[in-house]
Amino acid sequence: MPSPSRSVSAPSDIARGHAAKRLAALATPPGALGRLGELGVWVAACQGQVPPVPLDEVRLVIFAGDHGVAGHGVSAFPPAITGAMVRTFLAGRAGVSALAAAHGVRVRVLDLGVDDDFADLPDDVRARLTAHKVCRASGAIHLEDALTAAETEAALAAGAQVAREEIAAGGQLLLSGDMGIGNTTPAAAIVAAGLGLPASEVVGRGTGIDDTTLTHKAAVVDAALKRAGARADDPVETLAALGSADLAAATGYLLAAAQDGVPVLLDGLMSVACALTADRIEPGAAQWFAAGHRSTEPAQSLALSKMGLTPVLDLDLRLGEGSGAVAAVPVVRSAVAVLRDVALLSEL
Repeated sequence: MPSPSRSVSAPSDIARGHAAKRLAALATPPGALGRLGELGVWVAACQGQVPPVPLDEVRLVIFAGDHGVAGHGVSAFPPAITGAMVRTFLAGRAGVSALAAAHGVRVRVLDLGVDDDFADLPDDVRARLTAHKVCRASGAIHLEDALTAAETEAALAAGAQVAREEIAAGGQLLLSGDMGIGNTTPAAAIVAAGLGLPASEVVGRGTGIDDTTLTHKAAVVDAALKRAGARADDPVETLAALGSADLAAATGYLLAAAQDGVPVLLDGLMSVACALTADRIEPGAAQWFAAGHRSTEPAQSLALSKMGLTPVLDLDLRLGEGSGAVAAVPVVRSAVAVLRDVALLSEL
């Protein structure tokens, strides 16, 4: 898992202060850049330099996995869709693929817990895809733990390793995406555990379930929380009891990025649930995160509020995959550009 000896340091207060002064000195009316100015200052603080350097290397990792709870009536789609969508990512034909191509974002997809051996894929492709596979589907959380303790540690460690691989390859801004039918159920349970809330306040419609299914989904999450009991007070135990291999790996990925001082642009519910968990494991990690967009899932907004994060975009997106974060990348790049390239009043 992410090294317990590597604590999270805060982004540079010195750089933040210089960036704020530069923002105030730009040849623009005070406050005219709004959130763009704030984002630019955040990037500068994360990079520790003013003006910030352009974000040329943005990297998205999609963590894929199946969830036992998907077989218990909580989703509008069957679990087989997970493997089919992984193949679509690999082919570059998914929704996030189009957005990533448009915005120059590198995409990597990993199978942490998909109930598929991908035997139809070329050996080299399958080897890269499954290099960090922990299990074939996580447990149905209202009936059993999602993962064993060993599986949880393996998934956290895998995510951390992947983050550091992306950073070593030049990644300046990391994004996490998700694929897994039924994944909004464990993600909502993780948020409920982290915030001490009942299912009724966190459960949303996921892929578009009807009212009857929504009521059932809330009951499943409440049963899962009751089963987990006091274990939900511990963030790693929360992942084991209520999470999944893909969510644990995403948590390790986000935590490692924060430990290594690399900013992260979060996506929807799954990404934000993992960010909340990373911040529970290592308080202060959330200072390295920005919210790419506001999803339609109530748990996402609640977790963002807890971490003090305001979404860049609010487009009613609920696709997942990392799509909302990728769509927000041009805005973050714009924030860097204005802080770098707009003239200072003193230069006029």
